[in-house]
Parts: sequence; C-alpha cells; structure tokens
Amino acid sequence: MPKKPITELIHHPYKPPSHFAAPQPGVYKASTVFFADVAAMRARDWKTKAGYTYGLHGTPTTFTLEERLATLEGGNECLLVPSGLAAIALVAFAFLKTGDEVLVPDNAYGPNKALCSGELANFGITHRLYDPMNPADLAAKLSDRTRLVWVEAPGSVTMEFPDLPALVAACRARGVLTALDNTWGAGLAFAPFDFNGSGQGVDISIHALTKYPSGGGDVLMGSVVTRDERLHRALKLSHMRMGFGIGVGDVETLLRSLPSLGLRYQAHDASARELARWLADRAEIAQVLHPALESSPGHANWLRLCGATDLAAGLFSVVFDDRYSAAQVDRFCDGLQLFRLGYSWGGPVSLVVPYDIGLMREPGVSHWPHKGTLVRFSIGLEDVDDLRADLEQALAVL
Repeated sequence: MPKKPITELIHHPYKPPSHFAAPQPGVYKASTVFFADVAAMRARDWKTKAGYTYGLHGTPTTFTLEERLATLEGGNECLLVPSGLAAIALVAFAFLKTGDEVLVPDNAYGPNKALCSGELANFGITHRLYDPMNPADLAAKLSDRTRLVWVEAPGSVTMEFPDLPALVAACRARGVLTALDNTWGAGLAFAPFDFNGSGQGVDISIHALTKYPSGGGDVLMGSVVTRDERLHRALKLSHMRMGFGIGVGDVETLLRSLPSLGLRYQAHDASARELARWLADRAEIAQVLHPALESSPGHANWLRLCGATDLAAGLFSVVFDDRYSAAQVDRFCDGLQLFRLGYSWGGPVSLVVPYDIGLMREPGVSHWPHKGTLVRFSIGLEDVDDLRADLEQALAVL
C-alpha cells in the first residue's frame, strides 16, 4: 500500500545490516519497544534480560553497562538508577517496612542519614547510628528489628577505614543484610563480595557512578550490584514500582569512560598520596586523614583489605591546627586557584570543601578527637607539582 512521504519517514522499510562491530557499543534510545506480534508481547518478561519490553526496563545499551558494572564489582546482577542516593533509597525501600530498623555508621554519607531521618522515619522505619571503628558496638546494637546495616569504607569526609570483615561477620551471625557504599573503592580497591578471597563479603554494593566511573563531573547515575538472585529480584521489583530510569545518553558517556577507569583511579591515587604526605609535614596541619597513611585511623584495616591492590582513591581530608579559626580556614579555601569549591569527586578538576564535623556527628556515638576545622580534598588529574604550589600559596594566607 503506497504511503505519503511523512508516513514513509516514520515507517521506512530500510533496515541496516546487522553484526556491526566497533570499539563502543551502539546507543539505543527508546521508551516504546516494538513486538513482532501479540504472542511475543505476552510472552516477554521484563524481569529478565532475555528480551525487551519497555525502555524503563532496559535497552541493549543499558544492559551492556549493567553487565560490565556487575563484573567490575564481582557481582552477578546490576540495576541502574539516577544517582548514588537513589541507589541507597532503592535498597532501603526494597528491604525495609514499617517497624523495621536500619543501622548506619556515624561517619556515613550525610544524605543516607538524612533519608533515614526523613522519608524512612515518615514510613515508621527507625534507624540508629553505630561506631564504625568498633565492631562490638555494631554487634551490641543489632536487634530483632534490624533488617539492614550500611557499611562504608572509608567513612565519608573523616576517612576512617573500618574493619569491614568484622562488621559484616557480626551482621551475618544475626542474619542481617549488609549493604556497602562502594563509591570510594569503585570496584578496584577491594572486592566487596569476596574480602581477600575469603568468600565472605557484603550482600549488596551500591556505587555512585557519578564519581570515578563517569570521570567527567558531568553525569549523575548510581548502581546496585548483588550476587544473590533473590535479593536482585526484590530490588528489581522495587526498581520497577518506583519508576527509576536513566538517560541513555548518560549511559553512553559511562560506557566510553569505563575503559580508562583503572588508569584514572591510579592517577588520582598517586597524586593524592603525594600531596597528603606533603601536607602531613606542614606546621599548619594537625592531621592528614588518608587511609594509606600510617597515622590515619583504620590504616591497618585498609592495609589488610586493600594491601593486595595498594589502591586508595584520590580523596583525603586534613585537620587544621586549632590555632586557626574557621574563618581563616575559609580564607585558605577561597585562596586556592586550581582547587575549585564544589561537592563530589572523581572528575578531572581538583575540589575542596570545608566541613564542621560537629554538625555531622551524633554526640556519644563515635569519638572525634580534633577541635580544628576539617577540609576535604578531591585530587583531580592536574599536574601534582602545580597542585602543590597552589596549596602552598593558599597556606600563606593563613
């Protein structure tokens, strides 16, 4: 049947030959997915990767990224979500209900704690904070209502590295799920599901792909990886009901960035260690908090878990000597020229953020010994000598 040109543009018969291969996967953008017939439509199952049903449940492009990320973290299944915080929320809503309790480390990523005290509390889900550097404290706080425990290595901002195997063992002994924020490790520093080849690890690993996998400071995305098919199914159902979807253009960006992840991560790490050691010798600095430095809290735990890879990301924090006021430290941050003021990390540009730890910790849960102001650095991909010179001229402002 002949068609008008405008219809022909939409229903054009041409199909390019298949089996095209190139370094980068093809980009499939779709909300609607076509079926050959009604029988095929009714037979298709959105819960598997055997076929396609609707763009929200996956395309060849998103499936490819999910499979590569699952392999990176040593898992079997992966789901993509719009951000790292969305990954945390997905885990919470998949496994917690009214009357349940979740335990969170006192030094955890702040928005995780905010989610607990906000939406989860509104739904009748309680939370308690525990001292991540004291596995006995976690074990004592596990109760019959505890359904989920978050672990994080190292802690957000203050960079303490916990004894992850001990924390996970305490939970496993009580049959409690463990979920790791593995954004710092990025699937490279240690294996989240198999600590040091022990066969033991966390149940769920979430990852803010916004950071190192993206590498450009221009993509928001998260992932949830598991090894357990039962857990993955529960996550998949919540994922569907919550309507989580991600832009395929962002998926394309991640797929282009992943091949250089290892090289970039090592470069961030090397520069961060060099600058951290240099700052440790400065009189203005009371302590440098970097897991690979012997003086940093939990260094021995980092060495046991990450010694085989000897990787430690590109983040560290410093505590200024308490003779310097918060206003003076703010002037130091403002005086930096290459380090930009901004949240996040893992991109090409070095970042700096001052923090008031007193506003981030719950009194009596964990010990924070310092009175001075804390500043966190995210080391980018600039020349390390240029970054050192920038730090030196800004320290002169003090």
